[in-house]
Amino acid sequence: MESVKRISAPLTLARTVGDADIALQAASLDIWDKKYRLKTKHGEAVDTDVDSTYRRVAEALASVELSAAQRELWYERFLYALRRGAIPAGRIISNAGAQDHKPATSTINCTVSDTVHDSMDDILDKVHEAGLTLKAGCGIGYEFSTLRPKGAYVSGAGAYTSGPLSFMDIYDKMCFTVSSAGGRRGAQMGTFDIGHPDIMDFIRAKREDGRLRQFNLSLLITNEFMEAVRDDAEWTLAFPLSAEEIQADELDLEDTESVIWRDWPIQDGYFTDGSGRVACKIYKTLPARRVWDSIMTSTYDFAEPGFILIDAINEMNNNWFCENVRATNPCGEQPLPPYGACLLGSINLTRFVLDPFTADARFDWDKFNEVVGIFTRMLDNVVEVNGLPLQQQRQEIMRKRRHGMGFLGLGSTLALLGIKYGSEDSLAFTEEVSKNMALTGWRVGLDLAREKGAAPVMDEDFTVTGEMLRRRPEMEADGYRVGDQVKGRVLHARYSRYMQRIAEEDPELVSELAKEGSRFTHHTSIAPTGTISLSLANNASNGIEPTFAHSYSRNVIREGKKTKEKVDVLSYELLAYRALVDEEAAPFSEDPAHALPDYFVNTDHVSPSQHVDVQAAAQRWVDSSISKTANVPTDFAYDEFKDIYLYAYEQGLKGCTTFRFNPENFQGVLVKDTDLERTAYTFTLEDGSEVTLKGNEEIEYDGELHSAANLYDALKEGYYGKF
Repeated sequence: MESVKRISAPLTLARTVGDADIALQAASLDIWDKKYRLKTKHGEAVDTDVDSTYRRVAEALASVELSAAQRELWYERFLYALRRGAIPAGRIISNAGAQDHKPATSTINCTVSDTVHDSMDDILDKVHEAGLTLKAGCGIGYEFSTLRPKGAYVSGAGAYTSGPLSFMDIYDKMCFTVSSAGGRRGAQMGTFDIGHPDIMDFIRAKREDGRLRQFNLSLLITNEFMEAVRDDAEWTLAFPLSAEEIQADELDLEDTESVIWRDWPIQDGYFTDGSGRVACKIYKTLPARRVWDSIMTSTYDFAEPGFILIDAINEMNNNWFCENVRATNPCGEQPLPPYGACLLGSINLTRFVLDPFTADARFDWDKFNEVVGIFTRMLDNVVEVNGLPLQQQRQEIMRKRRHGMGFLGLGSTLALLGIKYGSEDSLAFTEEVSKNMALTGWRVGLDLAREKGAAPVMDEDFTVTGEMLRRRPEMEADGYRVGDQVKGRVLHARYSRYMQRIAEEDPELVSELAKEGSRFTHHTSIAPTGTISLSLANNASNGIEPTFAHSYSRNVIREGKKTKEKVDVLSYELLAYRALVDEEAAPFSEDPAHALPDYFVNTDHVSPSQHVDVQAAAQRWVDSSISKTANVPTDFAYDEFKDIYLYAYEQGLKGCTTFRFNPENFQGVLVKDTDLERTAYTFTLEDGSEVTLKGNEEIEYDGELHSAANLYDALKEGYYGKF
């Protein structure tokens, strides 16, 4: 590729495993150049190489330290960590220290909108706020089940509403327009309550070509619904009633055939009881398993909607006492309150493997914990240079200072250690990595609170309510009563379900946190890390995932190109194995002497239950959530597929997402050539004749060369020529 040849970064800056230098592959350098390398408005490089990108970021994040000596000390320490596997998220890598060239951008990946209220004014106000947020480079999530169902009467307008999905279309078009202007694809999450009357429309929304393609969609699944599915019970679809509606319709609130009482994110304007539950009009009752089957078939065919177990999220939320979470960031690893914001970063686990591919292969826990400790301070400093566009977002992140540190390269690291992904040994390793990251981070959180001050929410006073005592009965046993005042740090450290788990490992630490507070309310979150894994980690496996394949293609958006570009890449562990063991090794080698060991696992070798088991092993020590996708083959049996989600619920996960390659409906980001080879795409020409091509065949169209699969997808979905 010509664009790769123009890159000036020397290959000697690549990382090392053992004694072998593993050069960054061309695709990795290309993505760094296009996404993360700082350039002037004329396209001239400011970052001369990858290491200068690290120096820029280290300097920007050390600049918030209070003295010149501290700034110099932490610049060196931050640079040390960056060179040894600490990788801040893309917005930080791209925008930290870049104010002279792009002052209106943010270092924050994750935001959630304020609650969208059921009025035209508020719907359009939130569109405006979302546009500013996307323009700054942030992803954003919203809950749309707060909007009344299709066909409901709007008294002020004297008409019937078109429903939530029609308003989602407005957000979708706004996102596409903003991202097209800014050169970076916008990212949105739309969540929807499982009890909303329009739930079936939401589940089927993406069956329409080109609709809501700027959204990931997820259902807010409650324990009540899951139990109804298990019991083969009826499920009620309902929406809140205002006092005016109750009076106008002369509704009897005691009539269980027409009214049901539910928790709801909005109480203002609705009729509530003494416990805060909202009276809801029953629109329809249908078998829970019918809803469930609709979800499963849609997920099987279209990989959406995702599955957010919202009760588990709120039960395990460290800020359980001051937040009601109803939405997440676009990839689901950050459940956030209204105007919530969170920054991300990941540690490349492959950097800590000693003597890979040998009987002595081991993980350097001391070095890992050292880098985690430095990285914790680095991410906390990002809060000071957040660049968020809305005042409410800035207030929220400063008040709680949450960040989400995770890891990438788990699948690659297991291969370096000679461990099969999904095995019992891999589960033990995954849990140990997550636990070390958590304990080290909270110890640094206490140290930073002593040095710089705790997050402001820790020092706030909260009034004990009946709901608090209902959710945390141990508070009443400890002597708390309704109306008492209690510090946020106590509610956080002593009564958070997650921090109670930390106390099982280090009770003294949690005792001190209850006395002094932490610098931040949340510390861990595992993101998908797609482009930073490919670029700065030399295509180490994404996040917590197994390696997709050891030789495959990625579909990459190129500014100015009419379709996505197919880029060939190799897995990091294959590059390392060739450098350290056998330079002729290859997947599917016909020569046994050059075949890869059986611990070179990819997604084809991992069962859905193993995916869930690995996620569960990490989730125990991750205080936010985890973005993970269970990839299954195209021919995977539906009856086995639909059991994945029940298993995820039983394992206590906060969410679950699956992906089955289904070329009739969409193209994924990661693509195996074998899948494209056996998939036919038919194009109809102007004269009515048809041309059928394999997905991996190249076709010249409109003055450009495209893969048949990407051209078909761009034309079908309506994004052809719009990048």
